[in-house]
Amino acid sequence: MSQATATTSDQTINSPLGAEAHAERLSNLINSSPAKLDREVGLQLFRDMTLGRRFEDKCAEMYYRGKMFGFVHLYNGQEAISSGVIGAMKKKHDWFCSTYRDHVHALSAGVPAREVMSELFGKETGCSKGRGGSMHLFSKEHHLLGGYAFIGEGIPVALGAAFTSRYKRDALKETNSDSVTAAFFGDGTCNNGQFYECLNMAQLWKLPIIFVVENNKWAIGMAHDRATSDPEIWRKADAFGMKGEEVNGMDVMAVRGATQRALERARSGEGPTLLECLTYRFRGHSLADPDELRAKEEKEFWARRDPLKKLEKELEVNELAKSNELRAIEKEVDAEVSDSVDFALNSPDPNPQDLTKYIWAEEN
Repeated sequence: MSQATATTSDQTINSPLGAEAHAERLSNLINSSPAKLDREVGLQLFRDMTLGRRFEDKCAEMYYRGKMFGFVHLYNGQEAISSGVIGAMKKKHDWFCSTYRDHVHALSAGVPAREVMSELFGKETGCSKGRGGSMHLFSKEHHLLGGYAFIGEGIPVALGAAFTSRYKRDALKETNSDSVTAAFFGDGTCNNGQFYECLNMAQLWKLPIIFVVENNKWAIGMAHDRATSDPEIWRKADAFGMKGEEVNGMDVMAVRGATQRALERARSGEGPTLLECLTYRFRGHSLADPDELRAKEEKEFWARRDPLKKLEKELEVNELAKSNELRAIEKEVDAEVSDSVDFALNSPDPNPQDLTKYIWAEEN
């Protein structure tokens, strides 16, 4: 019997450039069992998603003004995944491993906006001391295991963190060792060897890890449906006897609900989950990408499913928050983002004499 949760129709539409295939999968999602929405959780998620969106918009502004350099990959449109997954986990207890699209993961994990923005400006006050930049955010304090420039690099690191949690509990008899690791990666990564090797090891040892696929339909300029024999990634969990689930990645409460179920399995010793979140990035692959490959109709289809607007509507319809409250949150977030830019611009550059600092371990 299949271990994967049958959450979609078996019908597959091979239309890599059209919106029809995406609409088909979203419309046929059933039994998604979203998390319960209440005022406190809703406002927390709205603030976190707004911070992610406004922070990335400011990054684009700084990049085009020539204040930020290198490759910068933004997360606009995918905020429901970062907020939905990390928001359901325990900060400074669980672990998170990102990709090169890592700014919003860092913010959701609790890394201060000042430290993230400073890192993007290459300043000493950045979370990676100005040595990493956009694709290599890291924070030991906030259990962020790093962003990685090459796809698939972070999955084995996340696996190691999950193994550590299990080893402490089983071998060292630390009964309070129940941390879970979330490994974020995109659809393009799921055709690489590290993905399959790590799924096998995670299921073999019943490791407490959630493999979070941010399926935004495009691996740079390659349409997902043209690059893989089975575009429904969650089904690949079945080959390893692992739990797999597909979820609407534009609905933060659906993502939160799926994450809560995966966390319950992981903390109880039942092992890993492969969670495929159907989403879409609203900008090009990077800020250097003119975004000319994707069809206008496809972009419009996903823009109508903006996760921030969806959450705002649910809060208002359920009378959990008023519009003026949400506008006040946006104003606070804008001030926080502006402060992060001012802080970064006025922070010192790394000292050239410290070029080799942080490469080797230092004596205490």
